[in-house]
Amino acid sequence: MTPSIVIGLLWLGGIAMAAEIPLSERQSGYELMGGDTRAMQDDDTANPAMLWVLDGEALWNRRQGAAGKSCADCHGDARAGMKGVAARYPAFDGARARPVDLEQRINICRAEQQKATPLPFESKELLALTAYIGMQSRGMPIESKDDKRLTPFLRVGEELFKLRQGQLNLSCATCHDDNWGGKLAGAPIPQGHPNGYPLYRLEWQTLGSLQRRLHNCLIGMRAEAFAYGAPENVDLELYLMWRARGMKVETPAVRP
Repeated sequence: MTPSIVIGLLWLGGIAMAAEIPLSERQSGYELMGGDTRAMQDDDTANPAMLWVLDGEALWNRRQGAAGKSCADCHGDARAGMKGVAARYPAFDGARARPVDLEQRINICRAEQQKATPLPFESKELLALTAYIGMQSRGMPIESKDDKRLTPFLRVGEELFKLRQGQLNLSCATCHDDNWGGKLAGAPIPQGHPNGYPLYRLEWQTLGSLQRRLHNCLIGMRAEAFAYGAPENVDLELYLMWRARGMKVETPAVRP
């Protein structure tokens, strides 16, 4: 992290906590991007994330594991069977008595239905399947969480979002509720909505998950990041999706 970014973060850390962003004022990070980056997302032939989507489609139809089954064998054509699915995850899993995100659901299906080894977090295969499934909900609104079983986990996610932590004493809300639309080291500060994940980030030069973004933000705050798949990450994802309720899914998005 450059000294200018550290100074900017320290300055932000001194600002008092503001109220949550009204639903009517919530906007995608797409709105803050330059024209060239928007054009890259808008054109599937120019969007680098579509390479992962194509791989995900092949994986969807490939029979794997000891059961010799494909995702399509259970769910059929993803364009119909997976429509709207990404807009309502994380979702409550009764067997685990807690919410799971889409990546975890894919691995649960692999282990229990295909009798295959779960895919590592941030692996090309897991990102590809997640992007392919997510794309089937593109343009659909993120659903609000009306499952009462999710309430305690949603509350934990909100607390984590607002918790000041790390050497810089920052919270997620410090940037994304209090100072969105401003500049940090010359870059626009977005509202921090998850509606495009997994997405292609130009900074990464590859596709990445929402958990990777959370990991990077915590490291930037000089805080200890949660392990991939940790309950804290999923609770944060749950809250972020609730916070973005009604916004349209953009998967697979492009960001700077």
